[in-house]
Amino acid sequence: MPLTEEIAGMYAYEGDPAALIGEFRRTSVLVPVSDDGLMSAEWGGIRWLYAFTDEDALSRFALARGNTPDTRWQYVSALGARLLDVVIPAVNGPAGVALNAGSEQGMLFPPAPGIVPDSVAVRTDADDQAPPSATTPGRGGERA
Repeated sequence: MPLTEEIAGMYAYEGDPAALIGEFRRTSVLVPVSDDGLMSAEWGGIRWLYAFTDEDALSRFALARGNTPDTRWQYVSALGARLLDVVIPAVNGPAGVALNAGSEQGMLFPPAPGIVPDSVAVRTDADDQAPPSATTPGRGGERA
């Protein structure tokens, strides 16, 4: 199932977190770049790399940030697995991926065991009791 359908399933409370993470890992996403490198933001003590499923989602994000429709954003295409397995470990400190940030179908892939490499995963007491999952910001960051 395509990534956007996996996301929709999560929002409909019918999704499978493991399938969502697997599809994200196999999907090429768009990552905006700036003069400083890959665009990101810090929130809750975590560095969140921005990634988008398509140019429309990236454009909506740019407009929400006050850009005009004719503003051109530079981006690179990368597999979700490359972001999780290579880029996230290279970030100094906890990091995750904010997919389709600012949209109604946004998802967070936090630095949790089973999502990012164990060497950079942030662990909590709940990690021993629950399977890894992505989170949906629209639900207060609860495990999906």
